[in-house]
Amino acid sequence: MSVSLYDISVGSYLQALSGLVIVLEKGAAFAAENNIDADQFVGAKLHDDMLPFLFQVNCARLHSIDALESLKSGESIPPKTIDKYDYKGLQKMIADTIEELKSVSADEVNSALGKTVIFKFGGREIPFTAENFILSFSLPNLNFHITTAYDILRNKGVPLSKGDFLGKMRIGV
Repeated sequence: MSVSLYDISVGSYLQALSGLVIVLEKGAAFAAENNIDADQFVGAKLHDDMLPFLFQVNCARLHSIDALESLKSGESIPPKTIDKYDYKGLQKMIADTIEELKSVSADEVNSALGKTVIFKFGGREIPFTAENFILSFSLPNLNFHITTAYDILRNKGVPLSKGDFLGKMRIGV
């Protein structure tokens, strides 16, 4: 069996984001059960010098559906500003991202094989092939930011497990 760029990217994005949906749902449920405003999580950080929960969830979008847009355009740039969202807005953002990913065709993604994607940041330009952009930049960043969002909620007392984080695994023979 061969693995395609679509399988590596969209398949992995959908699994990771399905885990984030569970994490966000459990965060909302915890807040409701404990009479806490879930919006307090939006600005929460693990440490003063780290970016907040809002940024972490936004980056889940950036390093999934927006990464696929980078395959088309040939360049990736970080967002200049992060829109303001409440907790429900973040949940909707991720649900919308999943729906957008489901509408992307395998042919569209696989046609980017071997193309160049330039990551532009602070005057620097880092060239990747499309496949290396996904494997060594997009997926590690996606997993980092989802892990950080998980950790922020866990630190706030939300009862989460590794199984919540893993999302819907691709199992079968």
